[in-house]
Amino acid sequence: MEKKIGKNVSSGAKKVERVEQENKMNAADVNAQTKTKKKTQTNPSAKAKKQTASVKKTKPAAKTKKTETKESAAAEKRLQAAKKRAEKKEKKLMKRAELKAKKLEKKAAIKQKKLARKELIAKKRAERKQAKIDKRAELKAKKLERRAEKIARREMLKNENKAEKQKRLAREKKDRIALKRQKREAQQKARERRHEARMKAHERRAESKKHKREQKTERKKHAPGFGGWLAAVISLGVACLALATVVTAGSIRMNDMNVATENVSRATLYEMVSVTEDLDNNLSKLRVSSGAREQQKLLTDVLVDSMLLESALERIPVDAATSNDISAFVNKTGSYARTLLARLAAGQKLTQTEKNTIAYLSDVNSKIYNELNTLVTTMTSKQLREFLNGNQGAVSDMFGQVGNDTKTESEEIVDAPFSGEGNVGENKLAALEEVSQSRAEELVKEYFGGYHVREVRYTGETNAREVSCYNFVLTDENDVEIYAQITKNGGKLAFFDTYEACSPKNFDLETCNELALDFLAQLGITDVEAVWLSDAGMVADITYVSNRDGFRAYPDMIRVRVCESKGRVVGMEARGYLLNSEDRNLNAGITEREARANLSGNLECENGTLALIPVDGQEVLAYEFFCTSGETEYVVYIDANSGEEVQMFRVRESANGSYLR
Repeated sequence: MEKKIGKNVSSGAKKVERVEQENKMNAADVNAQTKTKKKTQTNPSAKAKKQTASVKKTKPAAKTKKTETKESAAAEKRLQAAKKRAEKKEKKLMKRAELKAKKLEKKAAIKQKKLARKELIAKKRAERKQAKIDKRAELKAKKLERRAEKIARREMLKNENKAEKQKRLAREKKDRIALKRQKREAQQKARERRHEARMKAHERRAESKKHKREQKTERKKHAPGFGGWLAAVISLGVACLALATVVTAGSIRMNDMNVATENVSRATLYEMVSVTEDLDNNLSKLRVSSGAREQQKLLTDVLVDSMLLESALERIPVDAATSNDISAFVNKTGSYARTLLARLAAGQKLTQTEKNTIAYLSDVNSKIYNELNTLVTTMTSKQLREFLNGNQGAVSDMFGQVGNDTKTESEEIVDAPFSGEGNVGENKLAALEEVSQSRAEELVKEYFGGYHVREVRYTGETNAREVSCYNFVLTDENDVEIYAQITKNGGKLAFFDTYEACSPKNFDLETCNELALDFLAQLGITDVEAVWLSDAGMVADITYVSNRDGFRAYPDMIRVRVCESKGRVVGMEARGYLLNSEDRNLNAGITEREARANLSGNLECENGTLALIPVDGQEVLAYEFFCTSGETEYVVYIDANSGEEVQMFRVRESANGSYLR
């Protein structure tokens, strides 16, 4: 430190040293003069002269000494100031050196982390590749085993004699016949049970309708007679006219009853049209409503409408099968409305899966309304009488079509567990620094560096409750437009989509998964794994969740779409990951075996996996089990602390892939 301060002394310090040297030289001259004075003291006259001279010189010497003292003090002060400046400068240099060292350490740490991530990605790829090789080897072994069995059977068949062959053929034929007989018997018993259930239901409805008609007829009866004398006169008149009027009166009475029945049935049909129209309006509003109060009001109306529709259906003489189909749909609609009302009353929100189910119910009910409306506007009295008499005709065919409409399968989009749940915790984007529009434009160009973008247009902003984004439209060299959103906080790519032809299919799901992982790695996202892969036409739809803490965190969700023709990512939605992703330190309170013991005995399950799932707006650590019951697949979640079943999905298949209900 002393050497550094000496080297960095300013010109002021040098000046101080020069002044001190001059003062020393002046002091040396004064001493020399004093010695000369002592030598010349023997001569009185000379002494007197010298005293006179010394008296004359005394005053300037004192003045010089005073000046020297002042200059020395000033020089000392300047020296101290120079030392302080040198120390300050030295501290500043040391601080800069420390900051530079810290930056270098941070850069080295980031580089090391990137290398670790690359190694992890390479390791996972190697594991996936090895798993693929092992799977192929296993399939190959099974094929070889089946081939060996076929060869063994072929050798056995070659070596058997005629008698053994006849016995074998007879035995195999007997087994096939027995198996077919068992299947036929099981099918026949199932048909008988269904038929018996329909007949009983039909008898109950017929008995109920008969009882209601008897009560109605009983109420319409008039009070008896007007008196004995009047009865005698009337009896005489009736006796005279009986033979002439009996046929006509009977015919008129029968016609009146038929007309009344027709009018009641027609009124019931109009009532069904009105109720289904009201139900269609309420479901249509419900599928786009977002307010809890309005949703409760609409669900209450749906519940009342379903009850009215069920009551009206009981008054229509449709066949048992059609009645069961329509009643099942109506009851399902009412029951689902009651379930959603309970969720809203508990302060919960409707999930995306529940909204998809509402849309499905709305579409089916819309078909029923259109069929019934066409029926009442085109139906003739003759067709209605044929229907009431139990004959086949246009009315019965129309009701059969209504029954078939209720069997329409839900055309859900390819969906993953807990998709659409949104943010369930603290908004992680809110803590990031806000970027400008120009910086966001630079970032979007970097994100799509491999897409040959020739033009970028800023189209405005999207301000939502949880995340605000800059909107851009990018055009590539083939005039294909890409719509992208960059978050204001942090400048992250939250969403993008593009529409281009993806045909024919050149890449399988595994390859599309690797392409999607590479794209996410370019965005700095490497801690995710695929949990849901599906083919939606010629586009692979892949769902990723983070898995950095030893469990799948479903709130940290990313959806990626990959074109199976060109092999490039054509869509991404990462809001869940950006809003929720963080390090979590969670431990399970029970083991996977203990959680498995709480599953239903009717389910056959694979090994469970720890997963963090959103439940009622909270994150819950659970064990995830993929199970089967017969040919039906389920996904079941058991709380990793309480052991309770907290969520279950049924896996359904459609033309667009698998989805959950």
